[in-house]
Amino acid sequence: MNTLYIVSTPIGNLEDFSPRAKRVLGEVSLIASEDTRVTGKLLKHFDIATPQTSYYEHNKAGKLDYVLSALEKGDVALVSDAGTPTINDPGYELVRAAIEAGYVVSPIPGASAPISALAVSGLPTDAFLYLGYLPRKKKDRREKLADVERLPYTLIFFETPHRLLKALIDIEEVLGNRQIVVAREMTKLYEDFFRGDVADARRFFEGRGPRGEFVLVIDAFYQEDVKWTEASLDNAIVAGIAEGVPPSELAKKLAKESGWVRRDVYNRISLIK
Repeated sequence: MNTLYIVSTPIGNLEDFSPRAKRVLGEVSLIASEDTRVTGKLLKHFDIATPQTSYYEHNKAGKLDYVLSALEKGDVALVSDAGTPTINDPGYELVRAAIEAGYVVSPIPGASAPISALAVSGLPTDAFLYLGYLPRKKKDRREKLADVERLPYTLIFFETPHRLLKALIDIEEVLGNRQIVVAREMTKLYEDFFRGDVADARRFFEGRGPRGEFVLVIDAFYQEDVKWTEASLDNAIVAGIAEGVPPSELAKKLAKESGWVRRDVYNRISLIK
């Protein structure tokens, strides 16, 4: 029975391409590539002459039968532009179809941006949740963050340069001022990591015109950080309103003192007012 290989490729540094990955890509009968131009550069660098076919988000449904028919004749490899295929890249449907058709599906491990960022973050790695890219629209982004705000897992997101600041603002508002690591251009020439809290990260990237590919690793929610009861928080809200403190300022102040998420504090202020 022929095999569909899920082959990891470098996320930047070509030295991370494993000898096994190189061998497999040279031996299979076809490579299904997210972008044949990107993969073509990799193949040329390593002198691999295996033919490619494109397999990406907008043609994956139409290409499924073609790739499966190629599997009938020989082994096939699936690669993405960088990192491990199917992780935030097309391929899940192909893997499932190959399994259901009785083919062997085998991983060729290698680079993975989310795991690499987590490993060097200095944040807990025993329980984490990877959620891909945050939504583009503010409302959807905040709803997504609200869904995970009280989960006891380190959170991992991808983000684009032009949305990074907007994301950091929403993360601070919804999740609170947690510890965060912003990883940029990992394994590449300008690799760097920002480590600190979300507010510091927001200030750091303001006006810098961030460039590159970003992975955000955010600390988990810890129940023990919530120091105040609902009654204590409500009493402080009433006192703050009586003093004429603006709601947004009051929410920021009480969130820091109480351990409550700023958005939840603001909502309670709105109800009490």
